[in-house]
Amino acid sequence: MREVKLHTLRLQRLAVICGAVLLTMVAGPAAAPQSKTVKVVAATGPASQSVAGPTTIQNDEPVIVSTDLVTMTVSVTDVDGRCVSGLEKKDFSILDNKVPQEISFFSDDDQAASVGIVFDVSGSMSGSNLMKAKDALANFIQTSHPQDEYFLIDFSSSPRLLLNRTLDGEAVLRKLTLVQPGGQTALYDATYLALAHLAGANSQKRADSIISPGQDNDSRYTFSQHRRALKESDVTIYAIGTNPNANVKAEMYGRLALEELASASGGRAFFPRNATQMAEAFERVALELRHRYSIGYRPTDFIANGKWHRVKVTVKTPAELKRVFVRSSDGYYASASWR
Repeated sequence: MREVKLHTLRLQRLAVICGAVLLTMVAGPAAAPQSKTVKVVAATGPASQSVAGPTTIQNDEPVIVSTDLVTMTVSVTDVDGRCVSGLEKKDFSILDNKVPQEISFFSDDDQAASVGIVFDVSGSMSGSNLMKAKDALANFIQTSHPQDEYFLIDFSSSPRLLLNRTLDGEAVLRKLTLVQPGGQTALYDATYLALAHLAGANSQKRADSIISPGQDNDSRYTFSQHRRALKESDVTIYAIGTNPNANVKAEMYGRLALEELASASGGRAFFPRNATQMAEAFERVALELRHRYSIGYRPTDFIANGKWHRVKVTVKTPAELKRVFVRSSDGYYASASWR
């Protein structure tokens, strides 16, 4: 059986194109666990956060993916935003286009992830925000899985791949000591490039961590194009908004854009107000990546028509918790073969 990868030919073609652009820019399934105790995994303190609701599906040409096994990663948090670990397969339920599905794959292993760090160094990043973000990123790397794979993209008027895949988190930090803010903001081009770069990652857990106010004024790709590409991928977006006091139209749009991209991918958007909250937000992202559940199922009555399948994952709330929040990708486009 071929395992679903929610990548598309568009992302494959994009990976080839981006490789050429970068040259010019920079010269068997795990077994379900036995009986476990459900517990929450806390960061050092609460962080300001915001998660948006469902996004609008664009009526673009259907994307074809291969398959009879749909896999995704799922995060479960409590009312305080802390990760809930120790859940079992029987605690999860899946609806595919409102039809209940039988889970055939389940894992809660603390596996390494492939993480793209997309860092805004445009003129929209003030000196103080840039320094706070660099310091908080060090906390993120310290909390992450020791075998996590990183790559680093910075951007102003255009994206640059500063560091290719590496297990050396300190190398990421050293690269960021050399950047200087300035120029316009091509956020969507940078995050589009990151999606393409993650298409070839080895880990099933794939995430982009975006550090930016969220505004864009110089991208070739539009927000809708980026959102579409995100829905075609299996990448989770975590956004750290660096302008929590947005009060003008452009700044508010930037915040909403980060919220919507994060929500559509099953991730989260944080808007810390100071250095302490920023460090806490990065720590929460690192912990959530380590405690995401991997689940899979074979859709019943699957029809290879390339249409959108809306997926909803729910979790039975443990007796010791009042409520839990579940985040995952909200669906996929599918067909029986690659085109």
